[in-house]
Amino acid sequence: MLALIATHSFAQQGGTLRGRVEETGSNIKMPDVLVRNENTKAVTTTDDNGNFQITASIGHTLIFTSPGYVSDTLFLVDMATKSIKMLPSSIALREVNIRSSRAFNPRAEYPQVYQRSKVYVLSPTSWFGKDAKDARRLKHYFEREVQERHVDSVFTRAYVSSIIPLKGQELEDFMTLYRPTYTFLRNNNGPSLAAYINDSYKKYKDLPTEKRKVQPLQPVQ
Repeated sequence: MLALIATHSFAQQGGTLRGRVEETGSNIKMPDVLVRNENTKAVTTTDDNGNFQITASIGHTLIFTSPGYVSDTLFLVDMATKSIKMLPSSIALREVNIRSSRAFNPRAEYPQVYQRSKVYVLSPTSWFGKDAKDARRLKHYFEREVQERHVDSVFTRAYVSSIIPLKGQELEDFMTLYRPTYTFLRNNNGPSLAAYINDSYKKYKDLPTEKRKVQPLQPVQ
């Protein structure tokens, strides 16, 4: 089942748009992609087979986001079933703005998600109801997105290239191969990010030349 949260008034006025999200080049079906209607703020996520449905109308703009992928924008000129392809950020051009630089505060932008995700002891629907389950799924997505944006803001090209002598595609490949986790960055008792980058660079230099590059996507036969 799909996660679908929309305002009551809009749900009465709009139609249902359906589609599927796949990875560019591999045609791998992508679950847990966030689909957001910019006009109404309605949000949903794709199911395990990459399928989604969301209330929308012609003229609306949908945004598709998933950690590790370049966000995609769709302007609706019709309500036909859509096939969305998302490009992994590891193979995207550096000029592409992978994530918005504005602050992302999901609790402020999607308060209805957090309200519906709450569990109440005396309310069975808050435990097992579809709406509540979908809201918790979206809440989990938002938490991951906040973490990934934090990593993006710290592990930047400018900072990494100021520590190690890599540029261009080599720098891009290094940053993809050795991207730190959010948990590592928040661990105050661990090594500094600069020490991590230097240590990772030593490992990078020890790799065979072919292993220093991010492997291209292979289409599914």
